Amino acid sequence: MDKFMNTSIYNVSGEVVGQAELDESIFGISYNEAVVHQALVMQRANQRQGTAATKSRGEVHGSRRKLYAQKHTGRARRGDKKSPLLRGGGVAFGPQPRDYRKAMPKKMRQLALKCVISSKMAEGKLKILEELSFEEPKTKNLLAVLKALNIDENVLIVTENVDTAIVKSASNMNDTKVSSSNQLSILELLSHNTLLMTIQALRNIEKIWHARDDKNA
Repeated sequence: MDKFMNTSIYNVSGEVVGQAELDESIFGISYNEAVVHQALVMQRANQRQGTAATKSRGEVHGSRRKLYAQKHTGRARRGDKKSPLLRGGGVAFGPQPRDYRKAMPKKMRQLALKCVISSKMAEGKLKILEELSFEEPKTKNLLAVLKALNIDENVLIVTENVDTAIVKSASNMNDTKVSSSNQLSILELLSHNTLLMTIQALRNIEKIWHARDDKNA
């Protein structure tokens, strides 16, 4: 049987306009540090391009002729000019293109997201907004909403779908990020102090994750 917890719903003026029921299986679970850390490492690794490359002595253009005689010159013994010891030569043990990607089961990735969201809820850093929409992009309008809610600019705003006006309104704010409810990432959640979520986004998250649970059952 599903259990629920209540939290306040605010309007853009910072006033409480109602109560929302939150599913404890999403917003009230215990924090699993190992799973969260693994999800974060996976995301950071998957963002790496892995394109760094250097030329070995076999790939450097040039003659393979020995530079001078081995003995009786009074100089150090040298091979060809492509030696890693010489300027312009190849690089010994240099980086080569590689794939840094890591895999993680879907249920574990979802559990990591739930852990961070539940942690935000337990610490009072999750606020639910009745509605958030702008007719045109205005940074000052978004700042006014955050000020009314007593939220600093280090906030992740989650809307049901991509809202261009809100995204553009937050583009001038260094520590503010806007994401849609179906594109949450562990890195974004951990990088921001506060999570501001519209009630529509919240219900969409519950719908998406319950559908995944039913599919995996």
